[in-house]
Amino acid sequence: MSQSIDSQVVSAIRVLSIDQVEAANAGHPGLPMGLAPAAYVLFSKVMRHAPSKPHWINRDRFILSAGHGSALIYSLLHLYGYGLEIDELKHFRQLGSKTPGHPEFGHTTGVEMTTGPLGQGISTAVGMALAEAMMAARVNQAGADGLIDHHTFVFASDGDLMEGISHEAASLAGHLKLHKLVVLFDSNNITITGDAHLSCTDDVKKRFEGYGWNYLIVEDHEDLDEIERAFAKAKSFTNAPTIIEYKSVIGYGAPNKAGKSSVHGSPLGAAEASAARDFYGWSNPPFEIPQEIYQACKSSVEAGEVAAARWQESYDALADSIKALVDPAPISAEEYYESITDFDPTKAIASRVSSKETLKQLSLLHPEIVGGSADLAESTGTNLGFNFVDPADYLGREINFGIREHAMGACLNGMALHGGFKVYGSTFLVFSDYVRPAVRLSAIMNLGVNYVFTHDSIAVGEDGPTHQPIEHLAALRVMPNVRVMRPADANEVAAAWSVALAERNFPSALIFSRQNLPLITPKDGTSWVNSDGCHTVYGGDSADLVIFSTGSEVAMCVDAAKALEADGISVKVISVLWRERFLDRYRSKLDELTNGATTMVVEAGVPSGWEAVASDENIIAMRSFGASGKGPDVQAHFGFSSENIANRARRALGKA
Repeated sequence: MSQSIDSQVVSAIRVLSIDQVEAANAGHPGLPMGLAPAAYVLFSKVMRHAPSKPHWINRDRFILSAGHGSALIYSLLHLYGYGLEIDELKHFRQLGSKTPGHPEFGHTTGVEMTTGPLGQGISTAVGMALAEAMMAARVNQAGADGLIDHHTFVFASDGDLMEGISHEAASLAGHLKLHKLVVLFDSNNITITGDAHLSCTDDVKKRFEGYGWNYLIVEDHEDLDEIERAFAKAKSFTNAPTIIEYKSVIGYGAPNKAGKSSVHGSPLGAAEASAARDFYGWSNPPFEIPQEIYQACKSSVEAGEVAAARWQESYDALADSIKALVDPAPISAEEYYESITDFDPTKAIASRVSSKETLKQLSLLHPEIVGGSADLAESTGTNLGFNFVDPADYLGREINFGIREHAMGACLNGMALHGGFKVYGSTFLVFSDYVRPAVRLSAIMNLGVNYVFTHDSIAVGEDGPTHQPIEHLAALRVMPNVRVMRPADANEVAAAWSVALAERNFPSALIFSRQNLPLITPKDGTSWVNSDGCHTVYGGDSADLVIFSTGSEVAMCVDAAKALEADGISVKVISVLWRERFLDRYRSKLDELTNGATTMVVEAGVPSGWEAVASDENIIAMRSFGASGKGPDVQAHFGFSSENIANRARRALGKA
């Protein structure tokens, strides 16, 4: 009996996925073989998308959270006309191909985000759904009802749901009632080790209903009508996000491996692959797809192509003010900086406070700036006085992420990927470890996400070593593509925010103090914003000693320089706002910058990375964890005082 065209397309998805893994002799065939029917229904019958316009703003989004099953998404992108040629599938997982081992945003058209670290995809999708809700509320209020109205669909695995980040993100999504988020859970009960029940016996239904989600189940993974009904019902809900438990069989069709962990991450092998093809009734050679299947896939997306064209016509006819809500014009760092009110030069102010003042001013001028904190807004200076985003009103500007640092970072990535917003999130620097996986994905995907990290050193004081960041600056700095900026005063804060908000292609980590800092730098927007990562804040071109420092330690260095000058020692103090930019520009020109002077470094973090600037004995840094006590006492105990800096300088110059 001949197969229906629906079944033929499902088989095509399966065999193409098998073929990719076999050709590479590496990959994960089991997931695509099990999920192919759901993928077919989603792409052909449910999702509104237009392959010829892959960046259409109002498209439905698809996230393959289980990124190890990348052969599935490549098969779909090829069959549905996203420009991924068959030769790219033949070079799956090979250097230079558009079919890398895990899907990469910006590398392969149609891939909405880089996935692979389990839990990140489903959590990032929460941010996408939140951005859709917030933008829809804005354009609807402006009179463009329905301009933004799309869903975010996710395929998630057991591993995605086991990772802790998914708990945080799902809880937030349920609280915010993000009803246009639909997650299909690939419930195949298999992990790499074996039966998933060896390590996890969660009741998925109770768990997600506890978060406030809708729960549906597809018992027959091969019943296309049942799958379509489940998606349709999920889309009809307006009260909450939906999870569909899809009772699949990993490696479905492989006679000796189906339902076993052995099919998760290894090729089937020639004999098993051939047997699977026989099971599907597939007689075509590897990578050979009949034209009627391509035509069926093309026909199924015609409605999406028409919808995209009509949407664009409507969008083009809108007022510029509404278009600006959807796609704000880029703004230069200089423009941001020039709009910030001058700070009082006689007033010492914590950089977390000057950050708040700066961010509030810029947010009032630029409504696309939105963000929040992991329940620390009062402490991090991100309580700007705007309305909170609420499930009854998505027009708010501030987001209560709750005590969910992991999810906060992923949601920020999702909002940035959605487009239309400049986003920030905040917590203490010591908790940047909790956000780090999302920061890394921000950097890999080249997203202009802004991470605010306050309470930047041992000056936190009484909370002790658990809350005093020591190695965290170094840990952030070693990550490629991240701008780590630690301002010395309010003017540097304004410059740092200006640079960060203007940047669309790299994330920024903004490091702010809890304690007050005097204003020691001029308000010179051009020199700071376009700087080489550093700026002289004290002294002239010629000096006996050059001190490089960052953040709250810079003022100490200036005080030490003044004391040393009383001894006849000339000192230049350089504030290194953005160390990696500074090192890139000056590593080979350090002698030119210092004119042969002795160099010192003062920073309340581990010394890693400063070796190119000063000898180890001339680096005042943290070489242990901190201690509990009054902030100034703790700083002095570990050598961070103007008196100790001056004494160390005399010793370095042989004048002790």
